[in-house]
Amino acid sequence: MAKKAIIFTDGAARGNPGPAAIGVIIKDGEGRLISRLSRRIGTTTNNQAEYQAIIAALEEAVKLGATHVELNSDSELVVRQLSGRYRVRKAALKPLYQRVKELEGLLQGFRVTHIPREQNTEADRLTNAALDRVDY
Repeated sequence: MAKKAIIFTDGAARGNPGPAAIGVIIKDGEGRLISRLSRRIGTTTNNQAEYQAIIAALEEAVKLGATHVELNSDSELVVRQLSGRYRVRKAALKPLYQRVKELEGLLQGFRVTHIPREQNTEADRLTNAALDRVDY
């Protein structure tokens, strides 16, 4: 029996590059929440943050035993790169792209979909919560 994970990811940098964070929601095949990630990732660009969110999500899904993943992201660039419609030209994105492809290789099924921002509010909220946290 295949174990399905439905993932929503978001990454953002304030300043581009600037302080960055990721937000991830992972649900099971029935839509029940099984994991949530919200953390700062240092200083990066928006696109690097988007990739890092996807990497964190896939690593978590694999750890949880997922064999099939439906990945949803509001980053049109990253989705088009992962689906092969765009080439990865920026040197800083190439190792991140390669890591996603390695993780994809661990799965029996993988689909990536671009969704409108309005359909990604949970992951966006987690990203902003991490960016807004004040560390003392």
